[in-house]
Amino acid sequence: MADVTENQGFEEEGVALEGAPAPVGFEVIRYYLKLLDNSPGVYRMLDRQGQVLYVGKARNLKKRVSSYARPTGHTARIGRMIAATAQMMFLTTETETEALLLEQNLIKQLKPRYNVLLRDDKSFPNIYVSTDHEFPTAQKHRGAKKGKGIYFGPFASAGSVNRTLHHLQRVFQLRNCSDSMFSSRTRPCLQYQIKRCSAPCVGRISREDYAATVDDAVRFLSGKSSGIQEQLAKDMAAASAAMEYEKAAALRDRIRALADVQSSQGINPQGVTEADIIALHQDGGQACVQVFFIRANQNWGNRAYYPRIAAEIGPAEILEAFIGQFYSNKTPPKMVLMNHEVENPDLLEDALIQKRGSGVHLLVPQRGEKRNLVLAAERNAREALARKMSETATQARLLQGLADAFGLDRPPQRIEVYDNSHISGTNAVGAMVVAGPEGWMKSAYRKFNIKGDNITPGDDFGMMREVLDRRFRRLMKEDPGRKGENWPDLLLIDGGAGQVSATMQALAELGVEGVAVIGVAKGEHRDRGEEEFHRPGKPPMALPYRDPVLYFIQRLRDEAHRFAIGTHRAKRAKAVGATPLDEVPGVGAARKRALLAHFGSAKAVTRAGLADLKAVEGISDALAETIYGYFHSGE
Repeated sequence: MADVTENQGFEEEGVALEGAPAPVGFEVIRYYLKLLDNSPGVYRMLDRQGQVLYVGKARNLKKRVSSYARPTGHTARIGRMIAATAQMMFLTTETETEALLLEQNLIKQLKPRYNVLLRDDKSFPNIYVSTDHEFPTAQKHRGAKKGKGIYFGPFASAGSVNRTLHHLQRVFQLRNCSDSMFSSRTRPCLQYQIKRCSAPCVGRISREDYAATVDDAVRFLSGKSSGIQEQLAKDMAAASAAMEYEKAAALRDRIRALADVQSSQGINPQGVTEADIIALHQDGGQACVQVFFIRANQNWGNRAYYPRIAAEIGPAEILEAFIGQFYSNKTPPKMVLMNHEVENPDLLEDALIQKRGSGVHLLVPQRGEKRNLVLAAERNAREALARKMSETATQARLLQGLADAFGLDRPPQRIEVYDNSHISGTNAVGAMVVAGPEGWMKSAYRKFNIKGDNITPGDDFGMMREVLDRRFRRLMKEDPGRKGENWPDLLLIDGGAGQVSATMQALAELGVEGVAVIGVAKGEHRDRGEEEFHRPGKPPMALPYRDPVLYFIQRLRDEAHRFAIGTHRAKRAKAVGATPLDEVPGVGAARKRALLAHFGSAKAVTRAGLADLKAVEGISDALAETIYGYFHSGE
């Protein structure tokens, strides 16, 4: 990145008049236009509160910003954005490609209101075949590729990886156990009995034969399964000729399993070795982008995305923004097939080449197999968007019904549902799930470890007050003006009048007003359908047994309960495996294992003498003194 130029407002430039309202709109943009040159870079448009409205890139900043200084000729969306602009910021770069990469990073970080925004950007799983063990294993991997071995991917989902691993076990019988379990086995496990593992742990297969099967698995994942099938057929014939009928039968079963895999893989293009197929469909102001992953001539799954867009944005702008954000944290393939052209194909291609480190081609195929692949992805995008719009319409009716049933001013756009989970006050956690017009907002889920020392074990009211206090204190700090999308319209609390009272007390102490609160109690017989609803200052009420709004609230409550229970169980499981060594400064997982292996138990470590601690491999004299001092501080 080259020189950086940042201009954050008229006050900073010394042109705002004291006591006068800060200018907005064309006047602001025209002022900044005088300060710009013809460099490439990125610009940001901000409102009076400093919230980023839009992030854009430009080959020529002066020319690009001048297009906003015209009073006419803009779409309604751009006109609203210009009218709200009170400040601008600029970052100059060496090239337009750098500007594109910076723009997409800023969009993902700042989430501006007027940009096309990719809302779901999780990493993809891979299959990892290790090479640092004499009997390698194939396993699911997500994250940085630090281990020694071969990585295959990306796969569209964990389900796609699990299915492929299942096929690998059926066909090649690779082990799937951990190295520690492998080294401790004295007899074959169940996986061997059901013909999912060749039991290398107990010598049922030689190192050479196992290495050959690993090579076959790598060839299969590389798209060379036909050669494997031919070799297996030859081996089976040879075993049969040598009257090794059990070996021949095992090879026959592997050939059948491989044939089953090939017949169940769906679209397997012959002329496309490595590509991502990206197809966009728009309807009713919404968009769906389907991404199919083709690797080694195999379809490794697909995923649907629903970027946030404005109704007047065209497919070229949407696809360019989507592709830029999608590959900002992923390695692009050799080829990206699309169903629409993008605005700046050369620029986007250069950015992807820079990301990959080798050639990347953006194509909009017009005929042949590539065109058929794109049409299949486009059909999936169309059908997925239709389902999404149907679900959104149903959700809108339910939110309207919820507003009508409880006398809310308008349908809630953000519902937060709270629940606690504990066993007699131990391992207490709070949980918050969030729902809105498009369903569950799982990225907004939060879990809270109950910390209050002044809370009596089992005090549900005290726990709820702590959770709400922490939640809203942070929210008020992050968004004191209540302008963002993170402020809830409605709180659903799992409990009756007592929980609602505790909630209102917590909100009142923080000065939070205007948030509706409803408590969901299970009713006299604690049966589904007999729920009672408690609201501040109003008598309890119920909904008709078959009311869709009742079912909707039950789903909201059950999701919060599921999330809270799962969080509590995870915390409890972690506590079960905890030892006194976890709190010793400087003792991590590796040193903890070394101490336990040397002394046999954590209790023995606490009683060990200084000389014994120094004798443990990997424990320095200084750390031995730290450990000894931690457990013998009273001596």
